[in-house]
Amino acid sequence: MVERTYFSMRETIEATGLEAPTLRYWEAQFEQLSPRKDKHGNRYYTANDIELIKRIKFIRDEMKITRIEAIRNELQVGERRSDVRSEAVERLQRIRSKLEQLEQLL
Repeated sequence: MVERTYFSMRETIEATGLEAPTLRYWEAQFEQLSPRKDKHGNRYYTANDIELIKRIKFIRDEMKITRIEAIRNELQVGERRSDVRSEAVERLQRIRSKLEQLEQLL
């Protein structure tokens, strides 16, 4: 099955539970959110856009952070945490590999 690249505004609304005015507002407030537009101005969102929208919605609704600047800061903190996590996973994989090598020597 072929994975889709772009989703219409309607599909994005269904996937996120948000209305079009909110999506357009967030597009203006969060530079990371920049859906593709066709010559008629119709927006097309990627899967990454939809995940970002869901993260923003989680921060707003579940973490109760409502100020746009505070949400932007939380998104940046989340990205840094992901970077740290990725680095930790890479280090652990290298350590595991070295331990396996040592185990084979014994």
